[in-house]
Amino acid sequence: MKSVQGKKVLITGGAMGLGRLFAERAIAEHADTIVLWDVNEMALNETLGELDGQDTEVVGYIVDLASAEEISATATEVLDAIGTMDIVINNAGIVRGNTYFWESDPVRDTQATIEVNTLAPMYVAHAFLPSMIASPGQTRLVNLASAAGFTPNPRMAAYASSKWALVGWSDSVRLELKQAGHDHVSVTTVCPYYIRTGMFDGVKSAPLLPILDPAEVVDEAWKGMLSGSPFVVLPKTVMLSEMLKGVLPIGIRDFIADHVIGVYHTMEDFTGRVEQAPDTSAKGRVKR
Repeated sequence: MKSVQGKKVLITGGAMGLGRLFAERAIAEHADTIVLWDVNEMALNETLGELDGQDTEVVGYIVDLASAEEISATATEVLDAIGTMDIVINNAGIVRGNTYFWESDPVRDTQATIEVNTLAPMYVAHAFLPSMIASPGQTRLVNLASAAGFTPNPRMAAYASSKWALVGWSDSVRLELKQAGHDHVSVTTVCPYYIRTGMFDGVKSAPLLPILDPAEVVDEAWKGMLSGSPFVVLPKTVMLSEMLKGVLPIGIRDFIADHVIGVYHTMEDFTGRVEQAPDTSAKGRVKR
């Protein structure tokens, strides 16, 4: 796939951060339609008002991604109103951190993290993949995972688990599609380190792991998506963890990750983005 020109693109978490940058990139390449899903109605309306689609239709849906029922119902509405999506970007995610696991709230922290980061991408893919498989042209599924999907890290146990699960699921679906002969559907799993978007406010950079610029992440993810690359990992230093797992005893690996790579204390000052309660007063289609 050379570009998304003339394509239909769905982006979850599309109102802010990487989601909005993905939308701007799709507009720049003259996508036919961009569908933004977000739980934050105020931010979604603001983004819809500011995006200049020109020859691209930009549509927003208010969706609580913690709800399987809302995902299914909204996906049906999108398919009926707009048709098959050529590109689906599972971008939405939440971060809970700066507490040890036993100090966290099992519902607010653990359950919410798994629902949004792990289950929601599965439900979204389940809703849209059948029509993407049936499409005669090339289609793409992009899943935003994390470097935390490879590397354990104190004070973010639930988040790390949600991304480990997402990595395993995403790459397994890639293999399933290949095994089933659906080579026109590519799955790209994107695994970046901390990104400067607000979600990770307060995290520390590490000696070999600089905090990433959002535009760089979107650019690399976009290139990987177009080419059908199975993985996009940023920075490459992250893969050291995978190599260390296979060759070093756990104690030595932990020492290197803690004192050389420097990742085990990066969440100690984490604050994250100030959360707003979702506005659920007007679920449905919000068309600019």
